[in-house]
Amino acid sequence: MRLDGKRVLVCNCEGTMPLDGAALARACGATPDKDGLATQLCRAELWRFHDALKSGEPLTVACTQEQPLFEEQREERGSDTAVSYVNIRETAGWSSEAQAATPKIAALLAAAAVPVPALPAVTMTSQGIVLVYGRDERVIEAARQLAERLDVTIMLDKPKDVPGQPLMDLPIVQGRIVGARGHLGAFELVVDDYALPMPSSRRQLAFGPARNGASSRCDIILDLTGGTPLFPAHEKRDGYLRPDPNDPAAVQRALFEASDLKGSFEKPLYVDFHAELCTHSRSKKTGCTRCLDVCPTGAITPAGDHVAIDPYICGGCGNCGAVCPTSAADYRMPPAASLVEQVRALLLAYREAGGRQAVLLLHDAKHGAPLIDALSRYGDGLPARVLPLAVHAVTECGAAVFASAFAYGAADLRVLAPGKQREDLGGLAQQLALTETILVGLGFEAGRVGLIETDDPEQLGAALAALTPREAPAGASYLPMGRSRDLTRMAFRHLHKVAPQPVDTLALPPGASFGNLKIDAEGCTLCLSCVSACPTGALSDDPERPRLSFTEDACVQCGLCRNTCPEKVIALEPRVNFTEAAVTARLIKEEEPFHCVRCGKAFGTKSTIERIVAQLEGKHWMYQSGAIERVRMCGDCRIIVQSESRIDPYAGAPRPEIRTTDDYLAERTAAELKASGKKPS
Repeated sequence: MRLDGKRVLVCNCEGTMPLDGAALARACGATPDKDGLATQLCRAELWRFHDALKSGEPLTVACTQEQPLFEEQREERGSDTAVSYVNIRETAGWSSEAQAATPKIAALLAAAAVPVPALPAVTMTSQGIVLVYGRDERVIEAARQLAERLDVTIMLDKPKDVPGQPLMDLPIVQGRIVGARGHLGAFELVVDDYALPMPSSRRQLAFGPARNGASSRCDIILDLTGGTPLFPAHEKRDGYLRPDPNDPAAVQRALFEASDLKGSFEKPLYVDFHAELCTHSRSKKTGCTRCLDVCPTGAITPAGDHVAIDPYICGGCGNCGAVCPTSAADYRMPPAASLVEQVRALLLAYREAGGRQAVLLLHDAKHGAPLIDALSRYGDGLPARVLPLAVHAVTECGAAVFASAFAYGAADLRVLAPGKQREDLGGLAQQLALTETILVGLGFEAGRVGLIETDDPEQLGAALAALTPREAPAGASYLPMGRSRDLTRMAFRHLHKVAPQPVDTLALPPGASFGNLKIDAEGCTLCLSCVSACPTGALSDDPERPRLSFTEDACVQCGLCRNTCPEKVIALEPRVNFTEAAVTARLIKEEEPFHCVRCGKAFGTKSTIERIVAQLEGKHWMYQSGAIERVRMCGDCRIIVQSESRIDPYAGAPRPEIRTTDDYLAERTAAELKASGKKPS
C-alpha cells in the first residue's frame, strides 16, 4: 500500500499474524496493494521488494528481522531507494490481542514514516596501545592474547604471587592508577607506586624502587582489577573495558572487543550545545546547574558563564537535554521536535484508526526491545492499546515528550527502564514527577505517568496488563515547533484547555524550570543588577526611566537574579502560569528619575540620590562647603565642576618631611643616652 508518499510492504509472516490487508489500509488511510498482503516477503515473495525498489519511491518494510537480507538485495541491485524498517510483529502481531491490533499497526507505520535528521559525528583515533591493568597472573594471560594485534603494556597493582617470567616479551610494570581522564585514543593516567621489574626475579616477580606521580598515555584500558572503576558511568566510556576478572566468559568478550579497537571510529555528536543560551553563571555568580547534576559520565564541566560538554566523553544518555531549561544542551538523537513529531504521528494515527485509551510505552533498543521480543515469543505479547516507541535512551525524554503525549491523546504513559545496573534516573524521575504534578493539578486522575523498572518480560507484561483502562484527554493535532521549552509550553496550554479542573496557576516542585519571582519592591533600590544578570530577558528595564519589569513565561528559575541581588529581595517561586499574563511584562517597581541639578539630565532614582546625600552631608570631609551638590549631578557635570573649581593640589600646607628608619633609630639612641646621663660620643 501507499502511505504519505511512501510505498509500504506488509507481511503476515507465514500467517502467524492475523492481518486484514483491506482493514489495515483503511485504518492507515492508504491505498491498498492489488496483490494484497505478503505471506513470505523475505523468501518466496521477495519479488515484491524488488519491484518496489524499481519504482524509486521511498519504501517502508514492516519487518526488522530480515533487514540484513533486504539491505543485501538492495545493494546487489545498486538501488539508492531510501528504505526504512518497522517492527509490527513482536510489537503488535504476535500478541493475544492481535485481532484488535489494527489501529496499533497503523500507528506504528505512521510513526515510522516520520523523517529523522541525520546525526553529525566526531572521530576518535586509536593506535592500538592498550594498558592491561590487574593484580595477578591472569592479567599476563589476557595480555598475551592481545599481543598479536595490539601494542600491550601490563600494569600490576600490588601484585602478589605473580611468578617470575622466563621471557620478558611484554612490558610489565608495577603501579596504582590514582587519576584517569580521556577516552578511546586519548587516555591520560597518573600512577603511584610505579616501579620496573627486577631482572633477578626468581620465584616471584619482584620490583625495584617505586615512585609516585608517574604519568602514562594509552588508547585502550582493559581493567581486570575488579575494584572501583576508574571513571563514573564506566560502561559509557569508550575504550575503557572493565569485565569481572572472575568471569572467564566476560573477560573473553572484553578481549574480543579490545582487539577491534584500533583505527578510526566515528561517534555520534549527541548534544548540540549553544553557549549563548546557557544560564549556568554570570559575573562569577552560579545559577543553573541542572545538567551538571544529572550527567553520569562527567562530560559536562563549568566553563565561565556557561558549561562545556566534551563530545568524546558524552555517553549519549540525553539527561542534559531533558532537564536543560533553555535547550542550550540540545539533544540530537533525535531532536526533541522530531521525537515529539513521532509521538504525534503515532497517537493521531491510532486515534483516527479507531483506537482508544492508548498507553504510550517509551523504551530503548538495547534493553526494552529484547524484553518486548521475549514477551511476544513466550508470553501474551503487548496489549493492543499499548503503543511502543523506541528511543535511543529513555533518559533523553523530558516533560516536552511526556506532556506532548497527553496533549496528543495518550491515556497513560510508561517508561521502561532496567531493573539492574541502571544508570542514574534522577533526571528522568524529576521530569516524570513534573508531568504528574501538572496532570493532577489540572484535575486528571493520578497515576497516568509511571516508570517500569524490570529486566523480566513477565513482569513487564504484568505491569502493562494491570493498567486500568481510562479515557484520554481530548487530543490535539497541532504541529510541534521550536525547542523543548516551546514544546512543553504548547502541551501545557492544550492540557489546560481540556482539563477537568483548569486553574490559573499551579505550584511546581523545587527545581522546575517554570516559575515566578517574588520581589520585595520596598527593599528594591532599582539598581537593576538583576536585569544584567538575567540570561533569558525575563527581567527587563526601561532606558527612559527607572523601572523593573518581569515576564514570567521567559523565567527558567536559574536563580542568577536572586544570587546577584545586593539587597537579597528576590525569591524563586516554581509554578506554571496558564494565563495570558504569563507572556506579558509585569511592572515590579517604578520610581521618579532624579534630574541633574546642573544640566537637568535624568539619572538614577530620586530616592537613591537623596538617601546618599542624607548619609554623606555634613558627615564626610570630602562633602563639606557645598561639595555635596556634586552627588546631585550626573557623571558629566561632576567632571566639569571639578575642573572649573581650579583646585591646586600644591596649595595646601607643606607636607612633612619623610622619615626613615635611621631617623627613628637616632631618636631612640638619643633618648637612651639622656636616660642614662651619658653624653653623646
